[in-house]
Amino acid sequence: MKSRFSRRSFLKTSGAATTSAFAFNIASTSLFGANAPSNKLNIAGIGIGGMGMGNLRGCMNENIVALCDVDTGAHTAAARKKFPNAKQFEDYRVMFDKMDKDIDAVIVATPDHTHAVITMEAMQRGKHVYCQKPLTHTIYEARKIAEAAKKYGIVTQMGNQGRSSIQTRMLKEWLEDGAIGDVKEIFGWTDRPVGGNPWSDFAVKARPKDTPPIPSTLNWDLWLGPVAHRPYHPDYVPSKWRAWQDFGTGALGDMGCHILDPSFWALDLGAPESIQATTTHWEPEISAETYPRASIVRFQFPARGNRPPVKLTWSDGRLLPPIPDAFEPGKKLPPSGAILVGDEGCIMHGSHGASALRIVPDVQMKAYKRPKEKYPRVGKGVRHEHDWIIACKGGRPCCSPFSYGAALTEMALLGMVAIKQPNQRLHWDTKALKFTNNDKANELLHIDYRDGWKI
Repeated sequence: MKSRFSRRSFLKTSGAATTSAFAFNIASTSLFGANAPSNKLNIAGIGIGGMGMGNLRGCMNENIVALCDVDTGAHTAAARKKFPNAKQFEDYRVMFDKMDKDIDAVIVATPDHTHAVITMEAMQRGKHVYCQKPLTHTIYEARKIAEAAKKYGIVTQMGNQGRSSIQTRMLKEWLEDGAIGDVKEIFGWTDRPVGGNPWSDFAVKARPKDTPPIPSTLNWDLWLGPVAHRPYHPDYVPSKWRAWQDFGTGALGDMGCHILDPSFWALDLGAPESIQATTTHWEPEISAETYPRASIVRFQFPARGNRPPVKLTWSDGRLLPPIPDAFEPGKKLPPSGAILVGDEGCIMHGSHGASALRIVPDVQMKAYKRPKEKYPRVGKGVRHEHDWIIACKGGRPCCSPFSYGAALTEMALLGMVAIKQPNQRLHWDTKALKFTNNDKANELLHIDYRDGWKI
């Protein structure tokens, strides 16, 4: 094996072999053991503050060979201190040009608006990619990224870490076992952006007019990436960008890929056929710039095989769904979570990975005889990043590849389009990638990139 295949050639081709028993068995041998130098991936982190640092911690047993961030100040100091031997860059394109042969895989944890351009560049260079959720900033980007992942045959994972949980698999098993009958309605909700987030106050702000100096540690032009230029302001960076339409995807884009993921996977929801939203926005100067303090988005999904149509209602900003009749008196809803309503009962869970999964009422939960395990668990103590690394090394396929993550992202971003076109029912044709009844909504499927940026 050593004489026929180099470490790099194995890693470059492992994406095509992840489903074979041979690949899984070979990844378990001593040749690819945890202490074998040839087994370690050379990983570059792009966007190393916040979640980026957390993702890098999940890859501690690999070789972190490069760190890239447009901010070289305090926001990224922890990662630079943790990985002092990694080469440092501001521009990911320069990093790739200088270290292309030394990088096997990348973690992309930048703000939403730069996910697609960085991820596409990495895939075109044959790198395995772990990208934070939502996978992209626009629906068009999500479709293109999914197509590229298939074309280049690399191993991909979206950072909706709850997808690796045991509870998500249990939910699918319970539903297929008929625990609550046919699910015809779903409620998902979060307290964000009101729930103590650093960007919660920006739902009532217009674009700032003052132009303070750019910090010496920040490359503002690179931070903007593909979006239209605007002057720097601390209202955007480092942690408030989620509130702004040009950079983030609001509460639904932020949390929908966590809270709605279990239902999306367990019920094979696919693309909705219609979406409509109501919001707290009413001032044009504000609604054109930021996401609302609170919103309600209603999705209608068609029947899938022998499964009935599903109505999904999303709410954020502490707008809670109605309490189901099956709830015990005094039972409270968590700050974020979901309820699946079947014709024979309800299931409720928390925000990430169907946490606190329960059939309600409790008496029905206690009486339920759980089915045998059907869907393989990622493994005790195996993080979402580990799941990706195993697949990169030729093991089992990871659980949230871009083929799945892009579809989940598209659903969330369709809700964001509806929020920008409130009080209208938008009819969606997923094959044609367009709304059939609203040209203004179609204009929101993508943006015009600045010169020098593309996917």
